[in-house]
Amino acid sequence: MEIAIRRKTCSSYGQGMLWIIFISICYFANGQLRYSVPEEMVKGSVISNVATDLGIDVQRLKSGRARIVAGDSSRYVELNTDKGILVVNERIDRETVCNEISLCSFSIEIIIENPIELFEITIEIKDINDHAPKFPNDEINIEISEAALPGARFLLDSAYDPDVGINTIQSYNLKPTDNFVLKQETRSDGSKYIEMMLQSPVDREKQEDLSLTLTAIDGGHPPRSGVMKINVKVLDANDNAPVFTKKLYRAAIPENSSKGTFVTKVSANDSDKGINGEVTYAFRQTEKHSGEFEIDKKSGEIFVRENIDFENKQKYEISIEARDHGGFTDSCAVIVDIIDMNDHIPIITLTSFTNPVSEDAAPGTTIAVINVKDLDSGENGQVNCFISEDSPFAIKSSIRNFFTLRTIKMLDREKHSEYNVTVTATDEGSPPLSSNKTLHIRVSDVNDNAPVFQQRSYDVSLIENNTPGVSIFTVKANDADCCQNARVSYLLDDSEVNGVSASSLVSVNAESGVIHAVHSFDYEKLKEFQVKVRAQDAGSPPLSGNATVRIIIQDQNDNAPQILYPVQSGGSSVAEMVPRSADVGYLVTKVVAVDVDSGQNAWLSYKLQKATDRALFEVGSQNGEIRTIRPVSDKDAMKQRLTVIVEDNGQPSRSATVNVNVMVADSFPEVLSEFSDNTHDKDYNDNLTFYLVLALAVVSFLFILSLVVIISVKIYRWRQSRIFYQSNLPVIPYYPTLYSDAGGTGTLQHMHNYEVYMTTDSRKSDCKFVRPSSQSVLMVDPTSAEIMARAGNEKSIMDEPDLVS
Repeated sequence: MEIAIRRKTCSSYGQGMLWIIFISICYFANGQLRYSVPEEMVKGSVISNVATDLGIDVQRLKSGRARIVAGDSSRYVELNTDKGILVVNERIDRETVCNEISLCSFSIEIIIENPIELFEITIEIKDINDHAPKFPNDEINIEISEAALPGARFLLDSAYDPDVGINTIQSYNLKPTDNFVLKQETRSDGSKYIEMMLQSPVDREKQEDLSLTLTAIDGGHPPRSGVMKINVKVLDANDNAPVFTKKLYRAAIPENSSKGTFVTKVSANDSDKGINGEVTYAFRQTEKHSGEFEIDKKSGEIFVRENIDFENKQKYEISIEARDHGGFTDSCAVIVDIIDMNDHIPIITLTSFTNPVSEDAAPGTTIAVINVKDLDSGENGQVNCFISEDSPFAIKSSIRNFFTLRTIKMLDREKHSEYNVTVTATDEGSPPLSSNKTLHIRVSDVNDNAPVFQQRSYDVSLIENNTPGVSIFTVKANDADCCQNARVSYLLDDSEVNGVSASSLVSVNAESGVIHAVHSFDYEKLKEFQVKVRAQDAGSPPLSGNATVRIIIQDQNDNAPQILYPVQSGGSSVAEMVPRSADVGYLVTKVVAVDVDSGQNAWLSYKLQKATDRALFEVGSQNGEIRTIRPVSDKDAMKQRLTVIVEDNGQPSRSATVNVNVMVADSFPEVLSEFSDNTHDKDYNDNLTFYLVLALAVVSFLFILSLVVIISVKIYRWRQSRIFYQSNLPVIPYYPTLYSDAGGTGTLQHMHNYEVYMTTDSRKSDCKFVRPSSQSVLMVDPTSAEIMARAGNEKSIMDEPDLVS
């Protein structure tokens, strides 16, 4: 126990009783005693013998009605005048009396009357280890990605021990330490904060949940401890933790700042993308002063929540955690100083400004010179300037109070044609005041972008037989530059299409990019071709881009079907023979036609337009085959004439017709007889019939002439043989094999030659067929019956054997 006594006596000299009375009243003593006692002493515990320490008799205490008259904490002690001792009146809790103050004491004053003496007693309360460390939570959950690298840190809540000195928390212990190790650091103010650091990777597939125990131990005798359970859940995927741009933020705000006053902003960056890169902010440690502030969990901005009183607390230290969605965290501390008053803001003056700035300006080009003045002095008048970090500009300090705004990287007008750069000037006052000035910077264009077509190649359709000069297509190229550098003109690259220049086929409008057809196109001659169009800007030097246009000519139904078979030319027509024994479905012939168009314009259909007997024949709509649709009877006319129309599928459709002559007969003699009977019934005024008769007459004349020559030659040779060979042997006459009749019967030779031409380009694709005389194709001519009959009679004469006289 420490005792310090100081006595001071004051007296007055006078005469008589009045002076004696005055001295007895005014006499007082002023002394000091200091005691040190442990906290938590029970009521009635003796602190000290005050009478002995002050050197006063106990009777003096009684007679002078000694009592405690002052002190906010006087209720904790009581003066026992009977014994002259100071005792504990109420249990003293140091943490209640002094809160967090290390040196805890309170003072009382004892007064004694007759004469008056005043004594001041200071009682220092010594801390005892009566509190165990306690964590804010008995159990916490931590999530960690299995991709976390060794060295990843997790801020842990510190335990709280209201004891002071050696009795407060001295160390922390973490078990087990297979994957994690505990890191303890002491801040500049002596407070400690703890982090759990990953020292070896975790593997979720091996162990998904880990259980750790954190123990806080104080320095008392015996030591006390507090325990917090840490549940670690291992997650997949997220492999980057948030990282604060600063580990310690400092801010200063005036006292009594209104609710919502901005304090500062913390910022943490996460290299991940998407949801794993989103960071949320929160206070980590619940303390008595954390209610004065609130933090925006999205932006990291800290605001005043409750009234701030400088007299209660001059500094706040807040622990902030940044957490991403994968469970990674980082921490920082924000120290908020409560101070007064900075009442002048910096004044920003634009001294020089170059605007616009060419987009090819080299990095380091000076854009503006800024002068900043602050009427305050000292730190409050020292000003710093900065701009937002997401611009291609930087502000640099020049001479005193002057700053230069410069480019730090190349500009690109096509990405950003203008910038609003906010220059912020902040003084170094407490709290700092700042002012802003926004510079609107325009970027001038250089010709650094070539025209670009919307597509590298185009496919364009054009219907044939177009009008010359018609618009085919419009190409469009865009140039990211502006003004003169973005004026685009279109040119046609000179190339050849099927041996001719592309410019002779199409042309392009230099201003609009419209492609025109120079002349009309024919699908049957040219089905498609390609041209190259070049877009060139008006910059210096000019830049250009190319595109290929493929023009596809579409077919139009401009060609009628062409009949290949049966062939109709000159004055004769082909007749098909159908035996009277033909049954239903008998193939009479097939009409063959083609269309040089394409697609549906070349799809042909066949119809029977007219017929001598419609009930006897039909035409296949798709294949052009003419077949019987009922059995042929004796009543059916021998000569049948069919008119077949062939139509394509175009819009509008085109068509061609062909006449097919059909002879219903079983043999050629019957056909020839029919032609002989009906020779005089023909209309000789028909030009076609006239030419046919004339041709047959010429052929008949030549045939008879040939027979006469042959007979004359045979007779001549026979007579010569009779003259030169006078013998008794019989003479065997000679007959040419052409006129020999192997069968000995019939009116016509057994073999006849027919020539069939499959196309109108006749003689280049001849096919000659040898048919029996009974087959059904023959040349129909009104005079052919007589010629054939006469030829038969002459043949029979020639075939008779000569008589030898």
